[in-house]
Amino acid sequence: MSVDAPVMTPPARAPSWLKPHRIGLLAVALALVIAATLFMRWDWLPRYYGLALQGIWRTIWILVVTCALGIMLAVPLGLAQAAGPWWLAAPARGFCTMIRGTPLLLQLWLLYYGLGSLFPQFPWIRHSELWPYLRQAWPYAVLSLTLSYAAYEGEVMRGAFAGVPRGQLEAARAYGMSRWKIFRRIWMPQAFYRALPTLAGETVLQLKATPLVATITVVDIYNVAGRVRQETFITYEPLLLLALVYMVITGIIVFLFRRLESRIPVKIG
Repeated sequence: MSVDAPVMTPPARAPSWLKPHRIGLLAVALALVIAATLFMRWDWLPRYYGLALQGIWRTIWILVVTCALGIMLAVPLGLAQAAGPWWLAAPARGFCTMIRGTPLLLQLWLLYYGLGSLFPQFPWIRHSELWPYLRQAWPYAVLSLTLSYAAYEGEVMRGAFAGVPRGQLEAARAYGMSRWKIFRRIWMPQAFYRALPTLAGETVLQLKATPLVATITVVDIYNVAGRVRQETFITYEPLLLLALVYMVITGIIVFLFRRLESRIPVKIG
């Protein structure tokens, strides 16, 4: 007569936030918050509270818009380099090389001080419906950041498209699938999944590039911190608050990309 062996249940795992290194980081962060609250000046914050919220919103808006437009340009740039004819691959490669080889600040100033000073010389532009927008700084900031993001992500997508096994694409053609269906159901999903971790990192870098728009008078959160320093001569507190804002936005970006990566039902062959 056989006796069934007792079923061993694995010990319950502690929540991920209870790991020792995370508890230590939380304790350090809490100590820094308490020290900053007790020993630093924050009496200026109510005066600039509304302007700070406007700067945070402007920073997030610029980040979301430029990343969305940039990835829409990066997909055809990567596809043209990975599988396009030479007359499409060469301009795409040249664009990515030129944008990635020059500083973003230089591109921003060339667009704002170059095109911005060239447009008023044409009466048909000054009297058009676009002139109220072209005379402002934010369109040039959006354009420069979008082109920069598109160039870097174009190279990422090129590698992602090239990394999809050709055997899968050839098998899909043998089944009679159209090129658009192959791209939509096989090539693009796998390439996007391969590029997703790099896209997360590039999005964080895009966030860190947004303070450059303050050099052309766009009021983002960095511009607000600079204004506080100039008007109150308080240096460390605005910078600490600025660092905290960027850290929170970065954490949100990383969290969203990890959730997206875990939910995409794609298996890499």
